[in-house]
Amino acid sequence: MSDAHPRPLGRTARALGSPALGAAVGIAGLVVPVIGWAAERIDLKLLLVVQAALILVLVAGHYWMRRTFIHLRRVTNLKAMDDAQYYDRVRSRLEAELISDYGEIADGHLRVYASEVPRLSALLVDTVTDSRAQPQRILAADLTTDPALLTGRREYLAANRRFLQGGGTIQRLFIVHAADLARQDFARPLLDLVGQHRDLGVTCGLAVRDRLRADQAVDVVVFAGAAALVEEEQGDAGYRRGRSSVYFKGIGRWTGRFESVWGHGSDSAPRVLQTYEAAARPLLDAGTWDETRITTTVAGL
Repeated sequence: MSDAHPRPLGRTARALGSPALGAAVGIAGLVVPVIGWAAERIDLKLLLVVQAALILVLVAGHYWMRRTFIHLRRVTNLKAMDDAQYYDRVRSRLEAELISDYGEIADGHLRVYASEVPRLSALLVDTVTDSRAQPQRILAADLTTDPALLTGRREYLAANRRFLQGGGTIQRLFIVHAADLARQDFARPLLDLVGQHRDLGVTCGLAVRDRLRADQAVDVVVFAGAAALVEEEQGDAGYRRGRSSVYFKGIGRWTGRFESVWGHGSDSAPRVLQTYEAAARPLLDAGTWDETRITTTVAGL
């Protein structure tokens, strides 16, 4: 109940929603007709008025309960989830934390918005650790248009650190437009971000967005084989906008998309990042940025 309600109204509302009152009204509804039948002198009209009043109290109490409490649909087939134990842990935590729209989680799909995304991301990471979901691995592909967005997610980064310290592995793929890679004001924060994640123990890679298919250029984090967080509308640094979905079914397709971009050997995303760094870092450190030279390097990635 909000503190904004006047005191008498607040007391009345709480009374209507009281389980004790509901039980008392139910008992009275049974007792009153019996008393009326036993006492022949009681006016039938009066008895009907009392009954109507009791029904109104019950209806008002039920309406208040519906307004006050969220009613959750229960999952009908837990085994349908790719990792039932992981899914059940996340569902239980979301119910406790009252994240908006989590009623949809009964279908193995959850939508989250704006400021909820970083907190939910941290929860999903921590649950991989707690549930021992297999493999103990996180695959993260980030459509990097503003490196500051990831730098500021402290709760999420702390969860990453805990996961890595517990023996897990994280592969993070930065997907960047070629034009951005050639800009000095973008390259510096990007490589600072890469260094920050490497210090945590994350394996980092780079892909040029212009060369990927539409189905590969997706902002997604895959948690073990249990869940995939897909960013559908990128947020901003202040979390004023942004929309994401979490899937607990069909995780293999997201894993496959990530691995198709990450690659292996000399063409792998970590090797691409190393090549870009070898060209960009010396120029940044010396203050002699040459956009033409970097553009040539990016063209050969």
